[in-house]
Formats: sequence, C-alpha cells, structure tokens
Amino acid sequence: MNTTPPAQHVVLGAGQIGPRLARLLLARGHRVRMVHRSRGSSSAPPGIEVVNGDMTDLAFAEEATRGAAVVYDCMNPPYPQWGELLLPVARGALHGAARARARLVALDNLYMYGRPGGPMREDSPLTPCSRKGELRVRLAALRLAAHASGAVSVAIGRASDYFGEDLQNSFWGDRFFERVLAGRPGECTGDPEMPHSYTYAGDVARGLLTLGERAEAVGQVWHLPTPPAESTTSLARRLGHALGLLHVTMTRIPRLALRAAGLFSPMMRELPEMAYQWEVPFVIDDTRFRTAFGEGTTSIDDAVASTAAWARRRYGLSAAA
Repeated sequence: MNTTPPAQHVVLGAGQIGPRLARLLLARGHRVRMVHRSRGSSSAPPGIEVVNGDMTDLAFAEEATRGAAVVYDCMNPPYPQWGELLLPVARGALHGAARARARLVALDNLYMYGRPGGPMREDSPLTPCSRKGELRVRLAALRLAAHASGAVSVAIGRASDYFGEDLQNSFWGDRFFERVLAGRPGECTGDPEMPHSYTYAGDVARGLLTLGERAEAVGQVWHLPTPPAESTTSLARRLGHALGLLHVTMTRIPRLALRAAGLFSPMMRELPEMAYQWEVPFVIDDTRFRTAFGEGTTSIDDAVASTAAWARRRYGLSAAA
C-alpha cells in the first residue's frame, strides 16, 4: 500500500490566476498552500491552506514555502507599487523556493518585448518601451540568473492580457459588462479594431500547471497557449452575442482623457504608457509550448460561453438574456 503523502504545492498570489491554479492543483491530488499578502482573502478555494504575509520578508518567504515541491509565483502588485515591490516579492519567491529545493514556476507578461513588429516569440528582442517593461526585463533576468547559478530550477510562463470569468482587473471586468448591458460601448485604451491576443485565464492556470509537472520546462521561457488574435471589438461582440446582446461596440478612450483621469487615480496614471499594445498588432506566438507539451487552448466558443455564464450569474441575468 502506498502511504506516500501528496506533494506540497505553494501558490504565491491570490489574484486573478492564483486561485484558479490552486483549484487545478487540488484536483490533481496535491496538498496546496496559497500565500496572500492581505489578511481575510475570500478567494481561496475550499480545502486549501491559506497563509498571509509579506514575501519581501525572507524569513516569512522561507517559512511560507517550506516543504514545497513546486512554488508558483503568481504575484503581481498593483501598478503603482511595481517600482517598490515587483522585484522584492520575486526575490522572496526565489529565496523560498531555493531553501525548499523546489521548482519555481513564474507567471510573466509581454511588456518586456515593447512595441512589437510582428508576432512575439520567446526569442524576440527585449526592447521595452515603458517603465513597466523595463522592470519586467530586470525581473526575467533575476529569475533566469537564479536558474543559471544553480540556486533554483526556474520555468517562466508568459501570457497576454487575460479574458475570462471574474477578472476585475482586466478589460473584461465589471466596467465592461455594466456598460454593454446598459447599451453603452465598452472601452479600450487604444484602437479596439487592432488585432490583439487575449489569453483565457483558465488556460494560464493550466499552462502553469504543465510547467510545474514537466522536467523539460525548466530553465526556459514559454508562451502559454493563447487563442488566435482578433480585435477587441470582435471578442466583445462574441461575449455580447453569448449574452443575447444584438449590438456591442467598443470605443477608444482618448489619451488625454487617460492622463486627466491619472490626476486623481494612481492606477489610471499608469495606463497611458501601456496603450501602445492596442496601437499595433499585438500577437503572441505560442507554437513552442504547443509543440513541446501537446497542449492547446480552450476553444474560443467554450471560453466565451463560460465567461458569459459567469456574467449572467453576477448580474442576475436569465439564461436567455
């Protein structure tokens, strides 16, 4: 009889991806601990141990990751705190994983590539055109250097902007749905007709799970499975159609309006420099991941249907709405 206890997996971050990943790990039969900076988080799925604390505190980081086989760094501080926290929390994750002798799987984005001149691949030049992109270059270098030194095994998974259910920090949160359900256009910080890759949040979690399981993933950057790029307007219309809305449109928020809003909101102040992502085709190439692991995306129809079902529940709409 096999009495070996299930492996301990530690998920750092309880935002948009961490809880999804934690549920997948739990379903795989793992023991799961989720580490959250703030107390009283309600996003932890049942059956998962929750630890609250500051990953910039290396003593806490070591304790929070103790016994882990895999540590998943899904932490992403709010934009206004990136300069202060982005690299320190990543150092905490690296420290904890190294002390636990665990693999570190890190979630990343595409900011380090800057304004693309074609589809973005893992070997595309790192030419950031924003302060946040420059930080992401430093973050990737920190993680890959830790791997190269032998301190910790690292795999990095990069995704584009998320869409899916319950994503309040994305375009597809309450503001989008409340506007279109009221017959108003959704908003985009750039050209809503420009082709843009959106990665389904469920596929982000599944991709990270794969990187945690496959030995050949370590020491490399991987673009997580992402549906073919389409315009933001096209995706908005798909969601609208699934909700029974006949005419969904998107409008561009003028750059001047973004800057004016930034006078009153630290978060809005961070958006203008990222608008370039909707001013040119912003397309991710995930061929390498698909080829290596034989995994693709949730079909766009299924992803949209699931997102629309969540929206119906959230906004009290009937199934025929």
